[in-house]
Amino acid sequence: MAFRRRKSYPIFSQEFVIHNHADIGFFFVLCVLIGLMFEVTAKTAFIFILPQYNSSIQSSNVEIVYYHYGAKDLVTILFYVIIAIILHAVVQEYILDKINRRLHLSKVKQSRFNESGQLAAFHLASMFWSLYVAVTEGYISSPKTIWESYPHVYLQFQVKFFYLCQLAYWLHALPELYFQKVKKEEIPRQLQYILLYILHIGGAYLLHFNAWAVVFVVTRLCTLTLSVLTIGFGLARAEIPHYNPDKGNFNTLLFRMIVLLMMCVSQTWMMWRFIHFQLRRWRECCKEQAAKKRSPIAVMAKQQVKILKRDSGYHENGLIKAENGSTPRPKKIKSP
Repeated sequence: MAFRRRKSYPIFSQEFVIHNHADIGFFFVLCVLIGLMFEVTAKTAFIFILPQYNSSIQSSNVEIVYYHYGAKDLVTILFYVIIAIILHAVVQEYILDKINRRLHLSKVKQSRFNESGQLAAFHLASMFWSLYVAVTEGYISSPKTIWESYPHVYLQFQVKFFYLCQLAYWLHALPELYFQKVKKEEIPRQLQYILLYILHIGGAYLLHFNAWAVVFVVTRLCTLTLSVLTIGFGLARAEIPHYNPDKGNFNTLLFRMIVLLMMCVSQTWMMWRFIHFQLRRWRECCKEQAAKKRSPIAVMAKQQVKILKRDSGYHENGLIKAENGSTPRPKKIKSP
């Protein structure tokens, strides 16, 4: 990778890690890729790159490979966390930094622009990817498969890989708060939506709710509607009295109500924050416009006040009176 030249810092110092974290991550990825070339290390290297826990199922004389989740997924997620850190640095350096140099933004606006730019690139890529998964897996043509085949203990390759990459991206956002030197007052706000995404995606993955792959990065209303239809009504047809961890079936009334409540609360909270932000922005714009309208009147009023202050008194009934209300004494004219 050809990153631009940076200042030299002492090795293993804090500044060295911050300014060269993408290069360090790329070195780790390169070591894993080199491990694929040797038979001794290839088996270990595949754990980092490919999803694990695959099994073959015979269906209509066709052998289909499905995947389950397990502890080895953490290794795969770690690898793609590093990939996400590298891609984050590439987008920042070759796209966002070039735009920042042209716009000449302040530090506060530059920080917000970088955050929005990174999220826009990720959501755009996730939107097309999720639509591709939904089309190829038949979730759009036959939405009933989302709840009819529950529990989704075994996932197809691209569905599981989608989950792992989504978790890897939002987990990579946590160390990026340190690498990007985010201000302390900005950290709680960013942690809120990062942890919400991790909670929702991780919960959907562990509890076998495959619906998140279909509705990810769609409007909050569609997410809430599909969640109610899937969790509240669809899965209720195959409800069990007690959950069965051996079969991976969590389709009990308690689990469904907890998940549905969390979905409703989180989506409502995010929508409320969005509406609150828009109202606050609208009020600020109204105040700015009102201030601009008042400014010419204020300037004219100041000018009139200055003109009045130039006079030592004011006129009343044809006589000039002083500011205290008394009539000034007439000047004596000396006789020649």
